Amino acid sequence: MKCILMNKNTEVLVTEYDETSKFFDKIYEIKNINYAPYILKRFYDVKDIDNSSFRTALSEWFKGRGIPSWRDKLDLLLHRLNITAPYELLDKSFGLSLSDQYWLKPYNSNILYDDINFFDNDFDYAEFMEASLSTNSKSITKEASLKTPNNTTDGMLKKAWIIENNTRYLLKGGYKNETLQPFNEVLASEICKRLGFNHVEYTIDVYKDIVVSKCPCFITKDTEFITCNQIKSNMQHHDNIKDYEDYIKELESHNIENVREKLENMFILDYIIMNEDRHLNNFGIIRDVNTLEWLDVAPIFDNGQSLNLEYYDEEELCVSGNGRFFYQVKPFDEIIKIVKELNRIDVSKLDGIVEWFDDLLHQYQYLTKMSDGRIEKICILLNNQINKLKDLILNSN
Repeated sequence: MKCILMNKNTEVLVTEYDETSKFFDKIYEIKNINYAPYILKRFYDVKDIDNSSFRTALSEWFKGRGIPSWRDKLDLLLHRLNITAPYELLDKSFGLSLSDQYWLKPYNSNILYDDINFFDNDFDYAEFMEASLSTNSKSITKEASLKTPNNTTDGMLKKAWIIENNTRYLLKGGYKNETLQPFNEVLASEICKRLGFNHVEYTIDVYKDIVVSKCPCFITKDTEFITCNQIKSNMQHHDNIKDYEDYIKELESHNIENVREKLENMFILDYIIMNEDRHLNNFGIIRDVNTLEWLDVAPIFDNGQSLNLEYYDEEELCVSGNGRFFYQVKPFDEIIKIVKELNRIDVSKLDGIVEWFDDLLHQYQYLTKMSDGRIEKICILLNNQINKLKDLILNSN
């Protein structure tokens, strides 16, 4: 199929797309390479626009827009959707997403972005939501239910985009039989709110007796989210500290303000809640798709893999998890050392948050079946981390 890769209303390139293999077989013409997905930047050769490296990178980028192979209970989801592989969904709605504005326009088509994008136009989600989140669901019956931004969601957790009062919200469940992740998202929001960190606001919702986290989309039809991974792909790799400093300089070179402080805020949050999953695809920047201006560091989001207890009993509390700092897994006590001025944080603003979290976990205990003992140990772990942060700040003065 001959088509045009679009970025909102801007033509990026003309290409031949194989709907069976999901591979871009040929690049006919480059229209506006600057509007291409950022990760393709280093593969572009102005003298050889049809080179195999560029087409392979383009194909991998497009396939990567689909639901990943490691999605929790993927086989069950595919069965309910009546498809054999998640990348089949990419052809159902032009590859559109709620994270950016890229889409595939059939060549010589009169389709307009304004008529199909999911920021302005409603989409069916009830059946997809049930297929993704419900423990007991039938197969989807309507083709219209597959014309949805749920086709282009990343991550391992079961999730679904919905619309309420014209706002796009993402619902996200726990992993397998774990129920703590949605609560961790809400806890992270509360910590960020108290400490003044820019963040995505999460709340708790219940879908068919399943506890989920709920957050609004932080991208608009005029912006896109570019991950740290995409930005770093165009930069040299050194040791982690050098990569971190280079990343800060890169963002500052695009006139983003207070980069270091905003990244430090993210790692401070990760320290408090012991977030083990700060990978390079869940932080980055927001770019204006019309002007290509880098607007700001993206708000803090995706904090569910936190407060993980390996073992506990009446006498012992065992935690083995580590954090992630760019390309390296490191102890949280090591990662927090990258923060240059910890004493700018007023930890007293977190007073009472452990009790607040304890109340929240008990409020939904009838659904999560989380024991009193586990809730107590989780709250002890959170309290320990807050006290450790207080000690670090005291010693830094």
